[in-house]
Amino acid sequence: MNTLDLANYGPVIPVIVINRVEDAVPMAAALLEGGIRVLEITLRTSCALAGMEAIAKALPEAIMGSGTVRNLKDAQASKDAGCQFAVSPGYTSELGQAARKMGLPLLPGVSTGSEIMMANADDYYFLKLFPAVAVGGINLLKGFSGPFGDVKFCPTGGVTVESAPQFLSLPNVVVCGGTWLTPADAVARGDWAHITKLAKEASAIKAA
Repeated sequence: MNTLDLANYGPVIPVIVINRVEDAVPMAAALLEGGIRVLEITLRTSCALAGMEAIAKALPEAIMGSGTVRNLKDAQASKDAGCQFAVSPGYTSELGQAARKMGLPLLPGVSTGSEIMMANADDYYFLKLFPAVAVGGINLLKGFSGPFGDVKFCPTGGVTVESAPQFLSLPNVVVCGGTWLTPADAVARGDWAHITKLAKEASAIKAA
């Protein structure tokens, strides 16, 4: 799989934090019901890998990836848990080359021109702008479009259901990452219907 193919499944990739393993499958099922197939599960909690394994077994139709992949150990653990791709918050050549060697498609995180050039040097041209809004958001992406006209982006970090259409209207943005699809309070109370509703709204987002 080419990570750029992820954009074919809808305008938003949810960025998910799993705090309880038992929430993983119903949360993922709620997103799938709302039309979201690509899921990014972050490695930010001790139960993240167990949650990934549960989703991989119960919902093989989901296209599951891991987020917050920072090193080779994270990448290998993600692949072993059943992930089909990985997302990193930054980029190192060591991680990029290791992920390719193990056959784990990587969406590298960048926030500067130098990081984009480092990723390009390893033949990565679909990148995550992170943390998107904090580092300049739409204006930065417009600025990058000149010198990096052959690079496509997935802005993640501070993107909302309201701002996503503006990001998606940029020619170098093909999909957005969003944390708003799985609000912690809804997950805590098991309000899966609300998450399905948010997923349906996200699936319907069009470029402004």
